[in-house]
Amino acid sequence: MTTLPNRPKTALVVVDVQNDVVAEAYERTPIVANIQVLVAEARKSGTQIIWVQHSDEDLPKGSPGWEYVPELVRLEDEPLVHKSFGDSFEGTDLEDILASGNIGKLVVAGAETDACIRSTIHGAFTRGYDVTLVGDAHTASDKTQWGAPAVPDVITHTNLYWQFQDAPGRTALVVAAADVRFGD
Repeated sequence: MTTLPNRPKTALVVVDVQNDVVAEAYERTPIVANIQVLVAEARKSGTQIIWVQHSDEDLPKGSPGWEYVPELVRLEDEPLVHKSFGDSFEGTDLEDILASGNIGKLVVAGAETDACIRSTIHGAFTRGYDVTLVGDAHTASDKTQWGAPAVPDVITHTNLYWQFQDAPGRTALVVAAADVRFGD
């Protein structure tokens, strides 16, 4: 149960599934397909969807690479959070959007597992949110040339440690996209 009083609702947070971010991502096609299913289910149930879009000097706002992948289309009434840090809460209006919607539980999917996904799920958890990571709906690109583990290992490790995350009054879960049930 979230530690945020009077915030019983759930939101789907889709992080950085942008053309250049996922162009070379591990299992891009099935991951994006799983996120499509989540978006469809959230819309069907009336669950708020919040889109997060990163920009920086290598991913300039408004560039083709900055755009969301064509398979995922945001509706006009679905909030878009612009960020320039890994944690989707830092320097953004995400917290205000969640508070105004009485949202205390987040379902998170997107990219990059080893950066923005980890930063966002930890940022949410430390701020008092219940956080469900969709284990087969996040990905990253290969960073082994810089000494990082292979992407499947990064995903497996993130899913493993997140299911054991613990703090008073909060829940951390990992579920498959097919097992996500929206509805407050």
